[in-house]
Amino acid sequence: MSLKAFADTLPDYAKDLRLNVGSLLGEPTLNDQRKYGLLLATAHGTGYKPLVDAAEAEAEGKLSPEAANAARAAAAIMAMNNVYYRFVHLASNKEYGQLPAKLRMNVIGSPGIEKDDFELFSLAVSAQNGCGMCIDSHERVLKQHGVNAETIQAAARIGAVMKAVATVHAVSA
Repeated sequence: MSLKAFADTLPDYAKDLRLNVGSLLGEPTLNDQRKYGLLLATAHGTGYKPLVDAAEAEAEGKLSPEAANAARAAAAIMAMNNVYYRFVHLASNKEYGQLPAKLRMNVIGSPGIEKDDFELFSLAVSAQNGCGMCIDSHERVLKQHGVNAETIQAAARIGAVMKAVATVHAVSA
């Protein structure tokens, strides 16, 4: 099932979400790797299997195997990092920020695709998970790679819509 078809199953009270999914699919500021990689990463980031399945179907044939794997990897590594670094950021005891994380994060250094695309996927999942420290870190790297604010905003928008779609579908399916 395509993402559009999946979104069409949402109840009438979520009509705006259906419309937003359609807008995301036609997002003009993103190339296909970024658009479908973001859709895939943020679907995986929701942890909601029916949405993951729809995003996987939507991305099929539109992403290289390396880009699809990198999108999945961004969601996986951010599932861990966003919890840990949100803890570091929110803890009153700032000593935790001085300690080594001791978490394996090799995929960040070698994602198999262009660094800026992987960082964009990671930023969108970090936005979904509400980790300000990670958002700032990924945004800083993206700016160093010349990624503009409109592209970063589009990534955050995709994360927001996909999270909302998963939430509404989970309670109405």
